[in-house]
Amino acid sequence: MAREVTLETLAAAWADGGLVVDVREADEYAAGHVPGARLMPLSTVLDRCSELPADQRVYVICASGNRSKTATDWMCSRGVDAYSVAGGTRGWADGGRPLAAGYHERTA
Repeated sequence: MAREVTLETLAAAWADGGLVVDVREADEYAAGHVPGARLMPLSTVLDRCSELPADQRVYVICASGNRSKTATDWMCSRGVDAYSVAGGTRGWADGGRPLAAGYHERTA
């Protein structure tokens, strides 16, 4: 069962440079995402887990929280310290938090 954090927890971690991974499809990501989030569509997570740091918490987000739970379970099974974000990108935006559009990702 996926570990979950609140949008408030994500907001604090994001402000401190935390790693956010968006598991939605590219078109959803381009339409609006947490600024700096790394795009990793759910269908690619199993093959790309090795790209994620083993020594850093990863915040996994999707539209509402369903895909991120699946991705979080997969990541955790491969040694990633991953947490699903309850409420997802919709909740992030509904809370008045910033969104970025296009394919700009934080590098690091």
